Amino acid sequence: MPILDKSNEQQVEKYEQFIKNYEGTSSLMQSLNWGKVKSNWIQEGVYLEENDKIIAAMTFLIEKVPHVNYYLMYSPRGPVCDISNVDLVNRLVNEAEKLREKYKIFLLKFDPNIKYNEELEKEYKNRGYKVLNKKANKDDLIQPLHDAILNIKDKSEDELLKEFAEKTRYNIRLSKRKGVEVYYSKSKEDLKIFYELYKITTVRDNIGCRPYEYFERMIDAYKDDEIRIYISKHEDDKLSGAIALNYGKELFYLYGASSNNKRNLMPNYLMQWEMIKWGLETKCEKYNFGGVLNLDPNDGLYKFKIGFCKKDGITEYIGEINKVYNKVLYFAYDKILPITKKIKRKIRTSKRKKNMKK
Repeated sequence: MPILDKSNEQQVEKYEQFIKNYEGTSSLMQSLNWGKVKSNWIQEGVYLEENDKIIAAMTFLIEKVPHVNYYLMYSPRGPVCDISNVDLVNRLVNEAEKLREKYKIFLLKFDPNIKYNEELEKEYKNRGYKVLNKKANKDDLIQPLHDAILNIKDKSEDELLKEFAEKTRYNIRLSKRKGVEVYYSKSKEDLKIFYELYKITTVRDNIGCRPYEYFERMIDAYKDDEIRIYISKHEDDKLSGAIALNYGKELFYLYGASSNNKRNLMPNYLMQWEMIKWGLETKCEKYNFGGVLNLDPNDGLYKFKIGFCKKDGITEYIGEINKVYNKVLYFAYDKILPITKKIKRKIRTSKRKKNMKK
């Protein structure tokens, strides 16, 4: 049965273990637990087997398009298989198309966890897929086209520190010297501390603000040894916070937040270093700092992340690969929706700034 039967506990466990342990292109967003976080989406899994072993899998989040009876089927950082084997990916997509009998799908979308390759992009296009990457606006893409990923496989703390930019090493040591402390937990009390810092950050940086319940679901979805809330403090002041998830052989820095106080103490640098050390302790191969939207040396987020990834640089993905089933709806989704998202984001940000001033 190529469509995952989520009532079959044995098959679900087999599927989840394949996703988690696959070398190279796995991602926590393909985990079934991620569907518990994205509870407003419908989740489905598709897989291929040979000799009773799973060889490829694709977890989908399915969402109804507002005002019309059609659905988007999206596989975040999927599929989990050899992405360069387009025949294999096509077989998975063909199996996924059986879900069109259950949902009225206008678009099947996936953004593989694989570096950009011009020849591979051409091959997907030649097979009838639409590929969005370098020329697309960042609002056109669901996931960032670039991630900052640090290779930590088989490295010691001293070896990694030498790879960081000199200023990054200095800021880590300065933060320690000035008395900043970092601790972690999975408690709801610390989640509330994180969320208050997060709200401050979204207003300061003019970014979208997720509801508290979103992070609560995230904490509940994963085991104690998989997810941590990190908090940095100085004396009685909570300065920054982060949520880190340890999945497979990769540690993901999912969300970060900071106050507007004592920023000269560089708490985020020390907090990142403590999270990286967790990755080293658990034998992870990568530490994923997450997306980089602006490859601009003057951009604050870029400067912060590249300071840790000076040696490895920024990873560029192949982008979003789309299989279109309804061209009219796809045009609306591709051209009109990004504009609507920008307008809504401006309205939300304006409201948050007003509320913060009250």
